[in-house]
Amino acid sequence: MSDMKRDNFQRNSQKPYGKKPAGNGPRKPEGRYAQGRRPAPRNNTAVPQGPNARKIALEILTKVHKQGAFAGLTINDMMPKTLIKPEDRRLVTNLVYGTLENQLKLDYVIEQFTEHPAREEMQQDILRMGAYQILMLDRIPDSAAVNESVKLVKQMGMESSAGFINAVLRNLIRKKEELVWPDRENDPVEWLSIESSTPSWLVKRLVEAYGDEEAEKLLLYRESAHPTVMRPNMTKLSDAAFEKLLEKKGLSFTRGVAPHAYLVGGAVDAGSDPDFRSGMYSIQGQSSILAAEAVEAKPGMRILDACAAPGGKSAYLCEKMQMTGRVFAWELHERRAQLLDGVKRRLSLDNLRVTVRDASNFREDLENTLDAVLLDAPCSGTGVMAEKPDIKHRLKEEDIAAIAETQKKILNTVCRYVKVGGTLVYSTCAILPEENRMQVEAFLENHPEYQLELLPQGIPEELRKMQGSYGLQLLPHRDHVEGFFIARMRRVR
Repeated sequence: MSDMKRDNFQRNSQKPYGKKPAGNGPRKPEGRYAQGRRPAPRNNTAVPQGPNARKIALEILTKVHKQGAFAGLTINDMMPKTLIKPEDRRLVTNLVYGTLENQLKLDYVIEQFTEHPAREEMQQDILRMGAYQILMLDRIPDSAAVNESVKLVKQMGMESSAGFINAVLRNLIRKKEELVWPDRENDPVEWLSIESSTPSWLVKRLVEAYGDEEAEKLLLYRESAHPTVMRPNMTKLSDAAFEKLLEKKGLSFTRGVAPHAYLVGGAVDAGSDPDFRSGMYSIQGQSSILAAEAVEAKPGMRILDACAAPGGKSAYLCEKMQMTGRVFAWELHERRAQLLDGVKRRLSLDNLRVTVRDASNFREDLENTLDAVLLDAPCSGTGVMAEKPDIKHRLKEEDIAAIAETQKKILNTVCRYVKVGGTLVYSTCAILPEENRMQVEAFLENHPEYQLELLPQGIPEELRKMQGSYGLQLLPHRDHVEGFFIARMRRVR
């Protein structure tokens, strides 16, 4: 455990807390983690005391824990701009993501001050949020964190638990310099599990895959800046014209590593920007752009995006072809297919065809007819845990084998649509080898008609040169993009 009190999203200010195990000094933020899909900025620069912010955060956490809801989608659903002030929205987002990102660590702390666990999940979440504010948010006074937690438990009709919540959090304040953490030397897996708030089974798998040092860097990586990743609609704006548009809006930006990607600061509620709504640009993660770029789409092609929602890669392919040819976008779930329809309308993608379809079911009429297939396969999401920390608590070890089997089934199906000389791109937002390198290795053994190819020139050389024998594994702490895997294969017969 670091001996510095820090906000895991901004880390602008630090102060000591807890006992520091030997050999574990404070960590400095590394690099730039550019995400375009984060629902709202995470920070602790303001201390709003709006009456509903903590209650909304609690309700979101309850939905995540009890109903399996996705945090980002739930935040957007529950916080319409007309009902909550921007500063309260920031607090809600910070509390939700901070609590989820540090959940195992917070539980480990809370257990040191309770003989019996909280009786209700909601009580546990109130304790987690209170402990998060006390340990990791400098701008919120400890007393306010306790008082607001007690007020919240009463608001939720649990007056009888108010004394319990109050006692646990006040004990934490008094004794936070005496916290005991796992011994890093004697039990490195438990130490890394608690320090990174990652289930121990996942820590073990990542250590096996990457080694102790790399797994630690990977799991402890946090980014201090969270710019929005934007790219121009390539049918309407050149990169130079898009830069002028950003300058006109008074937004700061730098070029990203992905083609046409811009890391934009200060873009608040970009989804409501008239230029965004009229299709002048898109918000898309850099690794998603790189996966689409790996297809090397050209005018007139017929391409399948097999698991297409939310639609960023389909749009990129359509635009690269300058609205010629055809992109077939398949999505299993009707609600997610509606996202694709929305992208099609916003960007005026006349060459996009959206279908609700299970990609694992073979379609005979498409056999040997397509120039390219992009399969961004269903996966564990372990490459985007920093962006979506609820993944760490939803994912179970037994899920991995089932996920890999689904990937295999879809891959073995859609590969049949590629004509000789065509391209198959396989990608995931995962970092486990079972879903990535091992998946491609097994596929190539069973499909000698395919050969692995080097990634195209459109992908920067510094990334292409890291491609391994079965594809490119992108890692957030090293490459400063989402943790994606990308493999490009050519059908040779």
